[in-house]
Amino acid sequence: MSDSDDKQASLATQQMLRFGQAMVENFFDMVARQHAAMEDSRGSAAQRLPLPESEEFARMQQAFADRHVALWSSLLQRGSNGNGHAVVEPEAGDRRFSAPEWRESPIFDYLRQAYLINAGFLKDVAEALPMADGRAKSRVQFLTRQYIDALAPSNFAATNPEFIKQALESKGESITRGIQNLLADLEKGRISMTDEAAFEIGRNLAVTPGSVIYENELMQLIQYAPMTDKVAEKPLLIVPPCINKFYIMDLQPENSLVRFVVEQGFTVFLVSWKNVGPAEGHFGWDDYLEKGPLAALDIVRAVTRVKKPHVLGFCVGGTILASALAVARARGEDPVESLTLMTTLLDFADSGELGCLVDEASVAAREAAIGKGGLLKGQELANVFSSLRANDLVWQYVVGNYLKGKQPPAFDLLYWNSDSTNLPGPFLTWYLRNMYLENNLRVPGRLKMLGAKVDLGKIDAPAYLLATREDHIVPWKSAYLSRGLLGGEATFVLGASGHIAGAINPASKNRRSYWVGPSGVADPDEWLDAASECKGSWWLHWIEWLKPRSGKQVAARRRLGNTKYRVIEPAPGRYVKEKA
Repeated sequence: MSDSDDKQASLATQQMLRFGQAMVENFFDMVARQHAAMEDSRGSAAQRLPLPESEEFARMQQAFADRHVALWSSLLQRGSNGNGHAVVEPEAGDRRFSAPEWRESPIFDYLRQAYLINAGFLKDVAEALPMADGRAKSRVQFLTRQYIDALAPSNFAATNPEFIKQALESKGESITRGIQNLLADLEKGRISMTDEAAFEIGRNLAVTPGSVIYENELMQLIQYAPMTDKVAEKPLLIVPPCINKFYIMDLQPENSLVRFVVEQGFTVFLVSWKNVGPAEGHFGWDDYLEKGPLAALDIVRAVTRVKKPHVLGFCVGGTILASALAVARARGEDPVESLTLMTTLLDFADSGELGCLVDEASVAAREAAIGKGGLLKGQELANVFSSLRANDLVWQYVVGNYLKGKQPPAFDLLYWNSDSTNLPGPFLTWYLRNMYLENNLRVPGRLKMLGAKVDLGKIDAPAYLLATREDHIVPWKSAYLSRGLLGGEATFVLGASGHIAGAINPASKNRRSYWVGPSGVADPDEWLDAASECKGSWWLHWIEWLKPRSGKQVAARRRLGNTKYRVIEPAPGRYVKEKA
């Protein structure tokens, strides 16, 4: 390289260093203002976020500048001989720039790589910020990711070569369809993620045969019809989350956990939570325990004449269920034969990405607004969950629906994801404060529910604990801590994939894998080091765990309910069909 080339490279590096410094300072000033607004509804002035130590920051700046200089060099080489190599590539699973149009044009290739370099730099700085408050730092990282995702060149018509190509090939028809899709979604108030006309609850979703045999203000109890001549003596009660509808457990026949358990020869009952309206806006945590699992357990016992059924809780349904069992134990009852928890938090010390959005100011604001009565609208809750995976659940559909003018394909899981539910304000605010903010449930005797001081350690039934390795809502290492809180023998299983895809992993397809390991290991990393990977669905492992605890085989009950709890209507019932 000549002296002139050396001088030009040095000048380019110095320019990129100054650009990186300015970008970081301006960007994190903006993040600081947003962070302060979220922390303090009064709009106090934001303090400047502390940048990493000078030496560390200098190394990050230098690496940033070097990448940009290398990018320019690569593009110049490409211009002279038609070749060139990518300086940076998207992370695994990032499909935003997978189309060949991003690489065929040097302009769009530059936009793609420059964006990735800038985004990586900002993420690295956010990771290195010297902030003592872990929750505050997590929030800054969350906000950084939101801004970075939103500013991707793939999200804008002028900087997306796929949009331009499709518009030219369709002679503008794709633009017209995109505008029509946008107007339709504005009318609905949400982004379309699937072909909603392809699904209907009770027609091709939630179709496992059964009947509603009880209902109150907060739930309907479904009993499913047997599919075998003989069934296990001990039935199973399922408590799904109340922040979504129950049919995640009963999507279509080939991926229905409910149907799978019924086909395995079990009598299955399920709580279908009501999609609450203004009339139910006063209900709190205790109401959900009393009118949910505790009421359902009484009815299951009365119908089957079995004193100790099995129970399964999913996500917050598992937290509600464990709380209800702790109340029963405090009353001197021995309520269940076994407890299964799917992706459930009992210790909220590390509550995942949702935890960074919960602080004293935000909870106090909710308490003042709806803590005594009122609703959190389902769409608001759905927006929060979508923001946790914005590229997959927001921007992918902005680009596909509005820029490319496409209709999203039919997908049952995303139909369920879009079918949001309201929550009563008193229930929500109690849950946020006592679980996410103060982490009280793990401390014996600290919380009083239905007049009883609860202690999870008194729940001594055998427990099967399922977590998933890529779960961003219930981190698996936090779910692992439940085995140290419950009083009985605990079997911990780690499934592949995320919060939903890892849990709803049908045995009929038997895909992915799961890990099983030794009991009595306190540290989750040590457990994983000693665990063995098993190919296929964890459902098969769990059902083999459940069967030996289920008593003798008895004749299946062809009549659903009994003389006191008569059939009200066919499953899936009215409550699950109510829209937010």
